[in-house]
Amino acid sequence: MSDVTGARPVRSEDAFDVDAAVTWLRAHAAEEYAAGLAGEPEVLQFSGGASNLTYLLRFPGLDLVLRRGPSGTKAKGAHDMGREHRIQATLGPVFPYVATMVAMCDEPSVLGSDFYVMERLVGTVPRREMPVELTPAQARALCESMLDVLVELHSVDPAGAGLDTLGKGDGYVRRQVEGWSARYRRAHTPGQPDLERAMAWLDRHQPTDVASCVIHNDYKLDNLVLADDDPTRIVGIFDWEMATVGDPLMDLGAALAYWVQADDDADFQSFRRVPTHLPGMLTRAELVAGYCARAGREVSAEDAVFYEAYGVFRLAVIAQQIFYRYANGQTTNEAYAGFGPAVRVLDRRLAHLLA
Repeated sequence: MSDVTGARPVRSEDAFDVDAAVTWLRAHAAEEYAAGLAGEPEVLQFSGGASNLTYLLRFPGLDLVLRRGPSGTKAKGAHDMGREHRIQATLGPVFPYVATMVAMCDEPSVLGSDFYVMERLVGTVPRREMPVELTPAQARALCESMLDVLVELHSVDPAGAGLDTLGKGDGYVRRQVEGWSARYRRAHTPGQPDLERAMAWLDRHQPTDVASCVIHNDYKLDNLVLADDDPTRIVGIFDWEMATVGDPLMDLGAALAYWVQADDDADFQSFRRVPTHLPGMLTRAELVAGYCARAGREVSAEDAVFYEAYGVFRLAVIAQQIFYRYANGQTTNEAYAGFGPAVRVLDRRLAHLLA
């Protein structure tokens, strides 16, 4: 079998009862998967994420991916495997970038928590460094493909797709500002910035909702799968755990938070996790302009700052929630220790944006 980028041996603290999972899967997967589930799978763990746990099950004739939540204290509403599975299963027929769902298990007796299994999306996944060489023209084309697909997602009719129940109506922007502020205060640990100035600024400057669309909420390069024969063509999107129905410009703002440009200062460059610095990549301003042109929207300069600042703040909250688990002994994964300094980098980024 060929190597799969990012798949490594399973960490001891993240191990699970493979025999129990496979036995359950054989009993509940559709008949079309029966032949592929023969034999014993090689089990590897994807190292890219820091929230839900993702594993590769490599059967002799079939690659599947298993997702489950982490152990330890969970934020309210987080790590809902049933919701994550349901969104993808419902969205798949109308949005061709979603993996095919295989089975969902909500029987605690199997692994002790919910999990689901899906087909593996095959292709190239960008990481901190691009795994294949891109010319400047290709880098620009990839950015434009990102915008095209994001607008395509935002064009999905929530009611027609059966996802309208995810939304809570008007007030999405307000709920996000209040909700992420409350989460940060709950996850705060000694020595970390309090972010109170940023929270107050976001509260004062929030715009009204512009629409209610299906949004991914974690749309970034390393959640995209690119065609092996064309690194500018997107063939899949994963990590749908935060997807919902909400304001599309908040989705864009969340994406901007990860976009570290080649001309950003060394402090923010140290935070880069995806290859947005490459020659030819669009700037953040060009991303906003390109999205608005495609979606037929206008964003004022002041609101553009709000959406980007919201994205950076939200990312700081996510990083702090992960660091909280490490600081409180809920994981021994040393990689999680780095999320503490990441929060401080993002705090300085917020200070720059709000100056």
